[in-house]
Amino acid sequence: MRIAIRRTALVVLILICLGAMFGPALAPFPYDQQFRDAPSSAPAGRFVLGTDEIGRDRFSRLLYATRISIVLAPAAAAISVALALLIAPFSAGAGTRRNLTSPVVSVITTICLALPWIFLFIILRAELPLNTSPAVSVLVTFGLMGVAGWAWPARIFSASIARMESSGWMLQARAAGISGRRIALVHAWPHLRAVAIAQFRVLVPAYILAEASLGLLGLGVPEPLPSWGNLLGELRHPDLIRANPWVLTPLILLMLVMICLEALQSGPMPAGEID
Repeated sequence: MRIAIRRTALVVLILICLGAMFGPALAPFPYDQQFRDAPSSAPAGRFVLGTDEIGRDRFSRLLYATRISIVLAPAAAAISVALALLIAPFSAGAGTRRNLTSPVVSVITTICLALPWIFLFIILRAELPLNTSPAVSVLVTFGLMGVAGWAWPARIFSASIARMESSGWMLQARAAGISGRRIALVHAWPHLRAVAIAQFRVLVPAYILAEASLGLLGLGVPEPLPSWGNLLGELRHPDLIRANPWVLTPLILLMLVMICLEALQSGPMPAGEID
């Protein structure tokens, strides 16, 4: 039963990703094209999901928004995991400068975990020029999420590295005179790879939800470029939802993606997990 659920979730995610990848080809209209003769129209005819208050096709904007969130959230997660892998050995006390480096990096990691990053996004958006292109704003938003999210996986990696340092195979490798680089690349990395993949799988849905939350606050991807965050901004108006229930489509799609990702998370860990 669990395998069937995971396979179904995987198929649904693949279909959504394909729709996101080929969004511009599937979209009947450009995401910013306005039909001023049909503002806030109901789903009918050429508008599958109707139009928004300024006459833009909701279905086209949803395809473009899915493309942004589905592609850039994994990219931000990859940045966080890569930074964590670079920093974790110092936090774990690996290397020749163990006594000096480990406490400093550990304190920095703790501070980063305690910082309210939402204020950093507010400051950043305030500093961006008003004429900043939407594409640059998108890259800055997800790039900052990737840079800001390294601390938690770094702590996980540090614990894994510390555990490996006291393991029997590590002591045996050092006693055999194997170089530190070979131990790290050939022997340690296969053990740490499973943890890195798991952290990546955790961060992807976290960053999708983070972008959606920032969009609700007006701090995410700016208009006119659509994202799940600014599409969900319409949910702040209950009267609009009651009159046009189809505006819930982005929320339904977001929930579907989160459910599928959660179903995949419950599966077995990749090979190479630390014993």
